Amino acid sequence: MIILAATPIGNLGDVTRRLVEALENATVVAAEDTRTTQRLLAGLGITNRPRLIAVHDHNEKERAAEIIALAETDDVLVISDAGMPTVSDPGYGLVSAAIAAGVTVTALPGPSAVLTALAVAGLPTDRFTFEGFLPRKPAERRAQLVALSSETRTMVFFESPARTGAALVDMAAAFGDDRQGAVCRELTKFYEEVVRGPVAELAKWAEDGVRGEVVLVVGGSHEEPVSFPAAVAQVTELVAAGGRLKEAVREVAGHTGHSSRDLYQAALGAKGPGAKAPGNKDSA
Repeated sequence: MIILAATPIGNLGDVTRRLVEALENATVVAAEDTRTTQRLLAGLGITNRPRLIAVHDHNEKERAAEIIALAETDDVLVISDAGMPTVSDPGYGLVSAAIAAGVTVTALPGPSAVLTALAVAGLPTDRFTFEGFLPRKPAERRAQLVALSSETRTMVFFESPARTGAALVDMAAAFGDDRQGAVCRELTKFYEEVVRGPVAELAKWAEDGVRGEVVLVVGGSHEEPVSFPAAVAQVTELVAAGGRLKEAVREVAGHTGHSSRDLYQAALGAKGPGAKAPGNKDSA
């Protein structure tokens, strides 16, 4: 079978007994970074030296067949550098292929940066969504945050320390300055720090830079999401008031998260058959 095993996210003392036993008896370990795995084995005092196979974002598809073949006759332990494999880490492709091949897949639960940050952030935990890493490019990051502006569940993000300040600035612009959030830094480590407050204040706090592993937790919107028909009605109202269709669509798409192309086409349809945009400059 294939065994997905969670590893400590910072503090080695969080290792589970089941993971130690699995590492002591493993013959094959598929690891995100074999050097990190070797340090883990040394840190835990494990003398067993299993065969290590590197499985990362760039080779997972190619290595999946080899690992599945091994798992048909032996247990293969799959670990990432920290936390549970497949959660913003390699492993999903392997698991999907293993299931399709009829290979049993199980897990050894353990530390989770997502759940740890959610627990200490002080924000609602009854419903939440994990958004992984935000896009690196500023324009793409802003577009994704605008699309999430009406999300009512608490949101959890992973972020690079180098981009944390910029991400918080964009969150304030997309969600509003007063949206509550938390920056969780170096979780379970000696320098663990959790800073809570409105995202605009968190952005100021992060202006001079942030160090270490970062998880951002942001409260959901308290406003009801705008339905697509209601968004189309907003567009037509703005146009009826003298606005240009293209500008009206951009404005409504920005605060509702609906597709600007879909809004444009629906607004044209609302004008009736044969309706055209006012001039070539107003094309979608």
